[in-house]
Amino acid sequence: MNFPKDPVILLSVINTHLRDHYASLEDLCKSNRLSEDELTKQLAGISFHYDSRQNQFVPD
Repeated sequence: MNFPKDPVILLSVINTHLRDHYASLEDLCKSNRLSEDELTKQLAGISFHYDSRQNQFVPD
């Protein structure tokens, strides 16, 4: 899947995928051949971080 470049839209898409299809960020990244590091950095740029308990990106 092609993920959006806009970080706000990306946040929404990633959180939806995490909620509906994946048990963890690691699973999502492996399945979609994404760099977990790059994704977390991109979303940190809009002040969000991954919370493994919620399996979502949440505000800092």
